[in-house]
Amino acid sequence: MSSTATAAAPARRRFPFWAQVLAGLAAGVVLGFLARTFSLGWLTETLTTVGTIFVQLLRVLVVPLVLTALIVSITQLRKVTNAARLAVQTLLWFAVTALASVLIGIALGLLTNPGANASIGTDGAQAVATQGSWLDFLKSLVPGNILGLEVSSKATEAAGSISVTSSLSFNVLQLVVLGIALGAAALAAGEKAGPFVSFAESLLEVSQKLVWWVIRLAPIGSAALIGKAVASYGWDLLAPLGVFTVDVYLGCALVLFGLYPVLLKLNGLSVRRYFSGAWEAIVFAFVSRSSIGTLPLTQSVTIDKLGVPREYASFAVPLGATTKMDGCAAIYPALAAITVAQLFGIQLDLTHYLLIAFVAVVGSAATAGLTGAVVMLTLTLSTLGLPLEGVGLLLAIDPILDMARTATNVAGQALVPTIVAKRNGILDADRYNGLTQGTAPAAERQPVGA
Repeated sequence: MSSTATAAAPARRRFPFWAQVLAGLAAGVVLGFLARTFSLGWLTETLTTVGTIFVQLLRVLVVPLVLTALIVSITQLRKVTNAARLAVQTLLWFAVTALASVLIGIALGLLTNPGANASIGTDGAQAVATQGSWLDFLKSLVPGNILGLEVSSKATEAAGSISVTSSLSFNVLQLVVLGIALGAAALAAGEKAGPFVSFAESLLEVSQKLVWWVIRLAPIGSAALIGKAVASYGWDLLAPLGVFTVDVYLGCALVLFGLYPVLLKLNGLSVRRYFSGAWEAIVFAFVSRSSIGTLPLTQSVTIDKLGVPREYASFAVPLGATTKMDGCAAIYPALAAITVAQLFGIQLDLTHYLLIAFVAVVGSAATAGLTGAVVMLTLTLSTLGLPLEGVGLLLAIDPILDMARTATNVAGQALVPTIVAKRNGILDADRYNGLTQGTAPAAERQPVGA
């Protein structure tokens, strides 16, 4: 028994989880290329169905995962020395990295003029149904019910009869507000809230275990999602906005492999060790396009591989997964706003660029959700007074852009707690440097709440 386990261990290390996901990506690219080249509708439909199921499995776990993660993280702050200082520093670093990221996005937009170089007309542009303004943002902070659930109905007419279908959705930002409020109340209640906290911890462990099971399906999910993207978004769709597409990926790359390494070096941390520790979460985020779906994996690598104390990481990482969005809330809205302005022939001045930076730093919580950055983009455009119809022009290629954005988001969500822990002398240097860490791959480790 022991000899078999010993023999199996090296094999698992030779093909780690992130490598399995990358293999799935490669297989998906091939399948998507075949589906598009030979017009294999059945293959495109199969890839779409499998990818949709994978994302839905993540979605169904968001409510219990986010709510309990925040409740538990707030209550665990009592175990952390100088918890208030850590919280303030975390939010400050969120803002600093967001500001630097949005400046990179603005600089790229000014240098490349993505809208002026686009070959797409604005005649058929229509405003999207999902929009955001500062009033909408403020109203969305107030939960409609204890779980932040919303019911929507849609009436359809067929064969002379009208049918109404209802569906449940959730507002992640409201879940964040609820989680923080419930956690703070439990913290203030003290010992009397013990049973409630224990229940939240148990539910968190169960939710994380379920998410781990879904994460193990990532190689299959990644093949389906990237295959569907390749089959659906060929160069004929990307070409009209080719400069904008390249800018988004280049901007994310500059933040991920330029800004973040500089910040690590300035704080005396090894760049290689950081990416070695966070790589699994970054790759999974690229595939899933979900910061929240990646949350258990991000939290696990932040604790087990980057050496951030569990009590602090349990607060900082869930908060970052819902509010720290350098890709979706900084780089992308900056480039998209410049692109839309140029498409509609509107000249931007210094005030507009300052407003873009302000929205990126202050309004990033508006992007809280499973995927996409439409709300943040409409919030930026409405603040600048730009046509919201411009959003519709960019939606066709949004999924292909969202992969790079989400990978950048998650990298930042692991980076900030690591830097703050290092600056406060609570980072486990041996674990960060790989001298002590768990031996199991991240996809097979126990949930961080265990």
